Parts: sequence; C-alpha cells; structure tokens
Amino acid sequence: GINAEYGVKARIAMDSESNMKRELLQATHDLSQRGLYYSARWASEQLHGLRKGEEVFSLSSSKSEKEQTFFFSYPPEEMRELDKIFLAKSFFDLKEYYRASDVLKEACSPLSTFIKSYSLYLAGEKRKEEEMIEEQDQKGTVKNKELKSLKNHFASLYTASKLDGFCLYLYGIVLKELDMKDSARNILVESVNIYPCNWSAWQALAHLCDDYEAIKELRLKEHWMKSFFLSHLSLELQRNLEGLNMYNELAKFFPNSNYILAQTAVANYHMLEYDESEVLFELLLRREPYRLENIDTYSNILYVKDCKAKLSYLAHNAHNTDKYRPETCCIIGNYYSLRGEREKAVQYFGRALKLNRRYLSAWILMGHEYLEMKNAYAAIEAYRKAADIDARDFRSWYGLGQTYELLKMPLYSIYYYKKATSLMPYDSRMWCAMAGCYESLNKINEAILCYKRAESNRDREGIALDKLAKLYTQLKQDSTAAYYYKKNLDHSDAANEEGPHVSEALLFLARYTLRSEDLDAAEKYSSRLLDYGGKEKEEAKAILKEIHSRRSAQFSNSS
Repeated sequence: GINAEYGVKARIAMDSESNMKRELLQATHDLSQRGLYYSARWASEQLHGLRKGEEVFSLSSSKSEKEQTFFFSYPPEEMRELDKIFLAKSFFDLKEYYRASDVLKEACSPLSTFIKSYSLYLAGEKRKEEEMIEEQDQKGTVKNKELKSLKNHFASLYTASKLDGFCLYLYGIVLKELDMKDSARNILVESVNIYPCNWSAWQALAHLCDDYEAIKELRLKEHWMKSFFLSHLSLELQRNLEGLNMYNELAKFFPNSNYILAQTAVANYHMLEYDESEVLFELLLRREPYRLENIDTYSNILYVKDCKAKLSYLAHNAHNTDKYRPETCCIIGNYYSLRGEREKAVQYFGRALKLNRRYLSAWILMGHEYLEMKNAYAAIEAYRKAADIDARDFRSWYGLGQTYELLKMPLYSIYYYKKATSLMPYDSRMWCAMAGCYESLNKINEAILCYKRAESNRDREGIALDKLAKLYTQLKQDSTAAYYYKKNLDHSDAANEEGPHVSEALLFLARYTLRSEDLDAAEKYSSRLLDYGGKEKEEAKAILKEIHSRRSAQFSNSS
C-alpha cells in the first residue's frame, strides 16, 4: 500500500516544525511577489494551520535586531533590478500584462524572468478568452498565442541551466498547455524538487499523473510537501481511504488547517459517508463562515439527503458572500434542482460555466439535470465536456452510461460503465448499472459477475443481492438462489426494511425449505408471510397447511 511506501510521519519527522514554518513563511512572500496568489494563499493557510509552538520570529542571539528586520532578502542581481521589478509588479497587479513584460524586457535575473514570462503567458490567456467570446468558440479551439515563443525562450534558458524553481514551474505549464505531457511532467518534478512549497506546481504535476504507477517513475525528493501531494493525488485517483488516512496523519501536524479539513470532508463524500462528511463541512463553515471553496460539494450532500431547509440557507449565504462565483451558482442550481425547478437549475449551472468554462462540477451537474429532463443529447454534450476537462472523474463516464441507457443503447452504456468501474472499482452503483445493461441483452452470466462485484463492495441498497437471487432462480439454480434470498432477507431485517422484495424472498425460501423437508424453516418463513396481503398470504396458508399435513403423516408413521 501507499502508506507503507510513503510515510507521512517519517517525511515530516525529517524537518522540525520551526523549519516548516520558515519555509511556509518564505513561500508566502516568494509566491505573492511573483503573482502566484492561489499558491501563496495555500501556503499561508498551512502556516496558520500548523501546531502552535516555537515562534518563527523569535530573536536569536546570533543576529542583531536590525538584521532580523530584513527577513526577506534579495540576491545582488535582483537588487540591481528592484526598481524595474516593483514597477512591473504594479502593472501586473493591475492586469496590464504587456506593460509589465515590456518594463522587464532587458532584465535577466530569475525573478525578472519569471514576472516577464508570466505576464506574457497571462496576456495570451486574456486575449484567448476575448477571442473565444468574439468568435463564440464553444469547443476551445482558440489557443494562447504566446505559448510557442515562451517555450522556445524557456528551452534556451533551460539548456543554459538558468531556470530557477519558479521558471521551471511556468515552463512545465507551457509544455502542458502545448500537450507535451511527458516533458511537462519531468520539468515539474525538477521544479518541486528545487522549490517544494509551490502548491500550484504540485497540482499541475498531479493532473499529469493518470495512475499510481506514474508516481513510481517520478524522481521526487523526500520533503514534507510530498505528503500533501500524495494525499491530494489519492483523492484525484479515487483512492479515497488511502488519501483519508494520510490527511488524518497530516492533521496531527496541521490541526488548524482548513484545507485538510475540507479535503477530509471531500474524501468522506466520495466514500458515500454522507453523514460524516456533512459534520465535517459544518465544522468547516463554523471555522470559515464566508468560505465558498469546496462548499458546492457540501450542497451535493444536502441535495442527496433531501435537506431543503439547510440547502436553502446555504444558497442564501453563498449568494450574500459572492454571487458571481462558480461555487455559488452550483449551490443555487442544486437548490432549484431539489425543488424540481429544472430550467432554473440549468440556468445557474450555465452561469457557473460562463464564470469558469472549465468548472468540472457544473458540467456534471448540468448533465444530471438534462438527464432528469430526458434531454439525452444535451446531457451527452455536458458529460463529454466534463470528460474532456478531467478524464479521471468517474461521474462523467457514469453519466454517459446512464444517458445511453435512457436511449436504449446498452452496448454504448456498457462501454462507458466499464470506464467508470475502472476508475471507481469499489463503487457498487457502477457494477449494478453495468449488470442491468447485460441483463437487457440477456447476457445472464456477465450480469451475475457484475452483481457479485457490486455485492462485494458494500451494496447498501441491496439491489445486487435481490438481482442475484432472481437470476439464479431464472437459471434454475435454486440452492444458490436461496443463499442470496436469505442474505437479502437478513440485510432487509437488519435495516428494518419492508417491501415487495421481502415478501418475495420469504415466499421463495418457504417453498425451497418445504421442498428440502426443512419444515421448521418453512414454517418460520410462511408465518412471516401471513402479515402480508394478497396472493403471498394465501400461498403461505397453503404451505402451512402442507407442513401440518406432513408433520401429521410423520407422526402417524412413527407411531
């Protein structure tokens, strides 16, 4: 397992907490200085999340108070360009990217190179967005026109070994955008090895790892940041239990980290532990009442649990916090969906996509909505968009399977369900769905295999057990059918469930045990059937009469 190979405790033990604090504090400064604001926020969140202990700023006897003031120093080559760097950064912060780049056209220090190149990259991204709106390009064919020149510039600097960890990160992003994935992966590994506290670099690297085998090929240095990366990647690859265990270990060192708390809640959500996940999200919102990140996942839980009042309150709060955030639009969309207002739900999911067309959750939720509206072709388009953004997310493939099932195209459904089960082999819902398609094609043996996989993966609804019992009855394998009917009955009794499947199981078991001459068991099952109405009750009476008759005959023979 991954925990044996990569120990969180061992990795963090390599560093003292005061060193971790210093690294995170330095990272917050370095990342902010370069305009990498999301990474800077992440680093400052973990800095705040660390256990309270030794102060980073405690004065040491080796340094004077005057020296302590300049905690963040600049190398000599950057000092010479500091006036240009500050001017360029002011243009950058005002989103005047070409002006920022132009100021530093003659500068050559690593910091200047990064700000100049990042400004060009963002200028290209801004122009790309404008062109997409102008040309009404829905398929994303418009590209960032600065990528090729940036790639050539970085390639020459890389050959001359003149790229620091930040420039390597940007080089990796450029290569990734140009679809040069293997090269991008190698460059990003170099970046995180040189500067481990750039969370954006780790996230970009995770996006290039399609499976856990890919990690073994990465030559990553041992650093405590690697534990955050592996935990994050575990959730991305749906290895939720492993990810959860690692986050629980990390939480011992970062007890106040809201990022870790959010990831723990998300892991529980993926594991279908909705009650536990809800408790964690509620704690997260008590800590951060104005947080929107990950809260759309919380709204999914409230939707599944049919918590109308809670979802209404959450939607109202999100709207008041920031109504122009994709997360807010998804929360409000879920609220309207729960109320059965499908058109309004689609409108809000569409609004989320106008704010961020690569927002995966919005595409998937929109697909679900169209599926409910029986608009199969719109659902297919939404799910395909989601699959294009992240092919590792099982929900888009599962949605496509369901949509083709609606269109009565089971072979297509099976193809997409297979993709979903390869990503989520421990989710019984995928196996049940695929088994249902095999049933419709009268491929009983394949259906049985799928239902068995579902049953071995905590099929909470008991669908698989009921179906296995019926299929084995169809195959006239009564002893195996009886085994599954008994198991399904035990499952229903434990959950205090009643329904047609219970009476069906009781009737089959009463008949089977009667044929097997197990009269006590037959009597027990038949007696329970007397509580039901209709033909089951009448048949139970007939079976009890037969049992009485056989017992009388046995008594006569023995005497």
